[in-house]
Amino acid sequence: MTSIVSRRAISALKPLAISLAVASLFPASAFAADTGTAEAVVLTAGRQAQAAKDVLADNVVITADEIAKSGASSLVDLLQKQRGVEVTHNGGPGTTSSVFIRGTSNAQNVVLVDGVRIGSSTTGGATWSTIPLSQIERIEIVYGPLSSLYGADAIGGVIQVFTKKGSSAITPTASVGAGTYGLRKADAGISGALDSRFSFALNVAHEEADGFSASTPAAGAFTYNPDKDGYKLDSVSGRLAYEWSKGQELGLNLLQSRLKAQFDAGPGYDDRTQQDLQTLAVYSKNKLADNWTVKTQYAQAKDKSFTDASYGKSQINTEQDTFNIQSDLMFGKDVLQLMYENREEKVETTTVGLNGKRTTDSFAASYVMKSGAHLASASVRYDDSSVYGSNTTGSIAYGYRINDALRVNASYGTSFRAPTYNELYYPGFGIASNKPEKGKNAEVGIYYELGDTQLSAVYYQNKLTDLLVSTNVCPVQQDTHPFGCAYNVEKATLSGLTIGGSTKFGDLSLRGSLDIQDPKDDTTGKQLARRAKQHGNIAAEYTIAKAKVGVETTFSDKRFDDAANKKVLGGYSLLNLYATYDIAPSWSVIGRWNNVLDKDYQLAKNYNSMGSNVYVGLNYGFK
Repeated sequence: MTSIVSRRAISALKPLAISLAVASLFPASAFAADTGTAEAVVLTAGRQAQAAKDVLADNVVITADEIAKSGASSLVDLLQKQRGVEVTHNGGPGTTSSVFIRGTSNAQNVVLVDGVRIGSSTTGGATWSTIPLSQIERIEIVYGPLSSLYGADAIGGVIQVFTKKGSSAITPTASVGAGTYGLRKADAGISGALDSRFSFALNVAHEEADGFSASTPAAGAFTYNPDKDGYKLDSVSGRLAYEWSKGQELGLNLLQSRLKAQFDAGPGYDDRTQQDLQTLAVYSKNKLADNWTVKTQYAQAKDKSFTDASYGKSQINTEQDTFNIQSDLMFGKDVLQLMYENREEKVETTTVGLNGKRTTDSFAASYVMKSGAHLASASVRYDDSSVYGSNTTGSIAYGYRINDALRVNASYGTSFRAPTYNELYYPGFGIASNKPEKGKNAEVGIYYELGDTQLSAVYYQNKLTDLLVSTNVCPVQQDTHPFGCAYNVEKATLSGLTIGGSTKFGDLSLRGSLDIQDPKDDTTGKQLARRAKQHGNIAAEYTIAKAKVGVETTFSDKRFDDAANKKVLGGYSLLNLYATYDIAPSWSVIGRWNNVLDKDYQLAKNYNSMGSNVYVGLNYGFK
C-alpha cells in the first residue's frame, strides 16, 4: 500500500491544495456527511433499513438538499463528485455515459430505481442518460461486492436512486431554470397524504438543451460532425401507498422517461436516438408478527432504444420482469433475512440472432448481528440461470466499535457478472459458451464520527478472473469470427485506498475525498481503460443569513482510452462555484458557474466535455 500512496498521492494532492486555497476565499451551510446524519437510514446495503452508523459496507448517501443545490446537468455529473466513482461520456448530457465504481466497469455494477433493477441486457449496465435527475430525491451508493444480496453484476457496488415521495402534508413543488448551451428545465410535483393510511406523489419534468458538437475533428471523418448535439428529456414518476391495516401496506412505484438525443457518426447526417426507460413495481409489505415482516414485489423494467444514423436504423428492446419475496425475522437487534427471486430477461432487436430470453431463479439468506461493540453480517446466495448455469456467492463482514466515535471494519465477499446478450449471441462477436466473470474482494476500513465530523479510510483489493474482453483474434471460433470476439481471457486486480471526510466550523462546512487506486489488467500489466490512478473532490460552503455560498472541485489523474495504454486522456481539475438564496418562505434561487476556468478536457478520446457554463434556477417548495 505504501508504494501506491507515495509519489502518486503527492501529485494528486497538488490540485487538492489549489482547491483548498480557493475554497478558503468563499465562506460555505453544512454539507451532509457522506453517510448522512446520525439519524440517517441506509436501505441498499442490507436490503433492509439500517442506521447508517451500523452499516458495515462502505457507502455514500446523497441527500435531497445536495441534489437540489447541485445544479448538475445530469445524474452522471452528480455521481462524478462522489468518492470511489469515475464517469465517462461521449459528449455532453444526453450522450452515451458510463459509471465506474472502484475501477469496475459500467457493466459490473447494479443500478436500482426504487428497488427495481434496470439496465440493458444487450450491452450491460444502466443507460444513465435516461435516468432523470429531476425525479430523484435520494441516492445511495454502496461499495464492494453485493452479489450475495443482489445477484449478477454487483462486483463493484450498487447504486440505488429513490424518486420523490410523499410526506404527511400535501405539498406542491416546482422549479424552472436555464443555462448555457440553450439549457431549459422545468418540473412540478405534488405529494402528501390524504389521511393516515393513503399517501401519494406525482412529479413531471422536462429539460432540453441545444448542446454542442459531441466529437472533435480528431475523431476522424467517420465520426466528426460540427453540428450541435442537443437533447430533450421528458419524465414522470409516481407513488401510491395504502396501509389497509396496521403494518399491512400495498403500494406502487413507477418511473417513465423518454430521451431524444443527437450524436455524431460522421458528417452530412443528423444522427439521433430515442431511448425509453420504464419501471413499475407493485408491492405488498406485511407485518405478520411483532418481529416478522414479509415483502412481496413484482417489478418490471423496460429499456428501449431506437437509433437513426448514417449507418442505418436499429431497434433494441430489453425487458426485465422480477418477482421477489423477502422475509425479515428479528431476534432482538439481530435480523435473519430469507429471499427468493425469479428474474426473466427478454431481448427483441432488429439484429438477427440476438433475440431471446433467459430466466434466473435465486435463493438467498443473510444474518445481521448487533451486540454491544460488535457488528457482524453474513450472506449467501445461489443463482441458477437458464443460460449460463449456477453461481454461488457469499459475503462476511465484522465491525468493532473502539469507542462511540471510532469503528474498524473488515470484510470479504465474492461476486460475478453475467455475460450480456452481445457477448453471447451477437453475430460474428458473441460466443454462446462464454462464462460469467468472477470477483473476490477483501477490504478493511476505519470510520470516525463525532458531532459534525465524519472521516473514513478504506483499503480494498478486488481480484477478477474470466474477464470478458474484445479480442482481435478469436482463439476458439476463428472460422465464424474472423474479426475477433468476446472471450473469457483476462484477469485484473482492482486495489486502492479511498478516503472521505466532512466537518463543520460554525457556519463553514468542508468535505473532501481522495481515491488512490491501481486498476490493473494482470494479463497484460496495463492500466484498465478510462480509469485513473488518483481522483478526488473537495468542497466548502458557508451560510450567510438566508444565503449559502459554495465552491467545489473535481480532479483526476491521466487515464488511457484503450487497453494497450497508447491513447492518453490528460488529467484535469474542475472548479465550480454556486450560491443559493431564500427569497421568501418556500422560495429560493440557485446559481451555479461550472468549470469556471474553462478547462478543455476529455472523458473519452476525441469527445468534448462542457466548457465554462452557468445555470440559474428558481425553486418552490423544496426543503
